[in-house]
Amino acid sequence: MPYVLRVSALAAGLLALTSVAEVRAQSSIDLIIGSDAGGGYDIYGRTVARHISKYLPGNPTIVPRNMPGAGGNRAAEFAYNQAPKDGSAFAIIFPGSVMTPLVDPSSGLKFDPAKFNYIGTAAKETRVCAFRKEAKAKTFADAMKEETIIAASAEGGSTADYALLTNDVLGTKFKIVRGYKGTREMLLAVERGEADGLCGYAYSSLKTQKPEWSDGTQINIVVQFGIDADRDLDKMKVPSIFTFTKTEADRQVFELLVGQQEFGRPFVMPPGVPADKLKNMRDAFAKIFSDPEFIEEGKKQKLDIGYGSGEEVQKLVTRLYATPKPVVDRMVKAMAAK
Repeated sequence: MPYVLRVSALAAGLLALTSVAEVRAQSSIDLIIGSDAGGGYDIYGRTVARHISKYLPGNPTIVPRNMPGAGGNRAAEFAYNQAPKDGSAFAIIFPGSVMTPLVDPSSGLKFDPAKFNYIGTAAKETRVCAFRKEAKAKTFADAMKEETIIAASAEGGSTADYALLTNDVLGTKFKIVRGYKGTREMLLAVERGEADGLCGYAYSSLKTQKPEWSDGTQINIVVQFGIDADRDLDKMKVPSIFTFTKTEADRQVFELLVGQQEFGRPFVMPPGVPADKLKNMRDAFAKIFSDPEFIEEGKKQKLDIGYGSGEEVQKLVTRLYATPKPVVDRMVKAMAAK
């Protein structure tokens, strides 16, 4: 065989082996979930995992891997710094993980949220404060007069941050007890009476984890956090946080806080993922939201499904990171309170 042909044959063989290796590498894809099993983010992540494979090249197996810790920031750091950049890993992270480097520059977190590759969001979230019926505070206005014990996760998690901000800006008297591993433990604390309630809790998670509480008959849902009012909460006459703000400056701080809820369940890939792998994942993610089986499972799981594209989320994160410094500084100061 002529030398050129032997080289060509060798090159073709190596290319074939490379293609086989790539197929094998993509036969499974890890989904990193920044919460314990059974929490709201876990349910969203696993539901997406069960359906997205059919729209990805080769129909790879999606392997969910829970990585709780540090208010969801452990998973975000892993996804940014350690997850493979060949398309074989993606993650569902907390909105708080996206926002923490902005509102807490001293956090020491080793990732830049603006540089994540956003696949999209599975929900545009509304958050709430909810109190047990036996608590002295029956309304949000009462919480400005009565001390109310609030169960919370680590600093940087929404259940701590939302309570801290309302204390600082609106004068609520929340006594924040941190250290709960996840919302499941927080809900148990409320049931046992060791806490009066929780704040910054995703309403979609409430409907999934405690559907019997979601209509407000067994607990008091006292306020909602969202750019727009949630239709179901509106019917229950749950007031918006913006009804309690007294100045434009107050309003701006809360707009920065709730802006992150437009990506209530963000899915990301690490920086440096090849453009074609990101496109494949974004396209597959978009397709599941018109998949009848995915929609039906979402209904059975009582998930609030609200698709937002990766491009939309990427632009929003960029815009939030361009927020005027005085507004950010005020939020930073509020969330630094103990």
